[in-house]
Amino acid sequence: MSEVTELAARAGKLDAGDELSAVREKFVLDEVVYLDGNSLGALPAAVPGRMDDVVRRQWGELRIRSWDESGWWTAPERIGDRIAPLVGAAPGQIVVGDSTSVNVFKAVVGAVRLARLTGGGRDEILVDATTFPTDGYIAESAARMTGCTLRPLEPAEVPGALSGRTAAVLLNHVDYRTGRLHDLPGLTAAVHAAGAVAVWDLCHSAGALPVGLDEHGVDLAVGCTYKYLNGGPGSPAYLYVRGDLQDRFDSPLPGWNSHAEPFGMRSAYEPASGALRGRVGTPDILSMLALEAALEVWDGVAVEAVRAKSLALTDFFLECVREYVPAGRVESLTPAAHAERGSQVALRCEDAGDVMKRLIERGVVGDFRHPDVLRFGFTPLYVGFGDVERAARVLAETLAG
Repeated sequence: MSEVTELAARAGKLDAGDELSAVREKFVLDEVVYLDGNSLGALPAAVPGRMDDVVRRQWGELRIRSWDESGWWTAPERIGDRIAPLVGAAPGQIVVGDSTSVNVFKAVVGAVRLARLTGGGRDEILVDATTFPTDGYIAESAARMTGCTLRPLEPAEVPGALSGRTAAVLLNHVDYRTGRLHDLPGLTAAVHAAGAVAVWDLCHSAGALPVGLDEHGVDLAVGCTYKYLNGGPGSPAYLYVRGDLQDRFDSPLPGWNSHAEPFGMRSAYEPASGALRGRVGTPDILSMLALEAALEVWDGVAVEAVRAKSLALTDFFLECVREYVPAGRVESLTPAAHAERGSQVALRCEDAGDVMKRLIERGVVGDFRHPDVLRFGFTPLYVGFGDVERAARVLAETLAG
């Protein structure tokens, strides 16, 4: 097929001109086309050696001394500062620890408490109706805890639903199923105009595109680190608290690690200053230090370059799918407009579950979302244009078979 030869040749030229191609060597990869980094990022090559040192020397030899001598105690804020430039935040506003779910709970309850400091009868939480299920579950629990009603809405409906009753709004930056990128600047401005507090879930955007937390005045944000940040399975999440809100942020999970004097062991709680009040219990050091090593792949890498390649990869994949896959066999759920696209492509396919199994058997790894969605995540740090062309070609062959 001439179109195969043409697209394969173009992929080779695009890979030859890729300014991020050298970063691929910093990962442990094989011949598989790995397009599931939006679920679990690939292993950065520096992590195994670092973990050997953490386990054998820091834990095995230094033992408890490592809390001070190896910097274990300050890891949550130190690693937070490594993540900060990737989401457009100044230092001192991000603390790493706990899961995304736990941090969503802290942020939503904290947001309601912040909103009520200004007075008024703010008794409503708005939540993205298309959100990942856990966010909805947590928002419902937070509403019960704070005496609020919960209103699930499509993100586009939020501006029209805001009122003097709105306390907090929880939104996803990128839809986990379709890859749709929501308007963080515009929606944040609308929430603020109503006197409410904006909470953003960055799980599917951090490490894939510029976020601009400080630039756009986001109040609170949370995110995981095992997708585009490649921190490893179950790696700790993070919480962003804007600097000018930190002295008023009232976490619903006060723990000894967020105490102003953690080793004072006092019965009365006094929150630490700054983002540290977002900490709870003892940090999960092994996974946290694996994340710290993983973040080294970002040294010298600009998020803007990552975004440019992400758009080029997804554009090329959609083009290859149009050329290779029989018309009508799949339908893209991912917006064509760059301003509305994250770093994944979701294709509707009536037998998607079986198709994905067969793709994986042939060395193209994406994932399936019930009932009929094939998801392909494009991590620009290690995915190339040759990978993209091969994935689309194998998809077409699988569907033809």
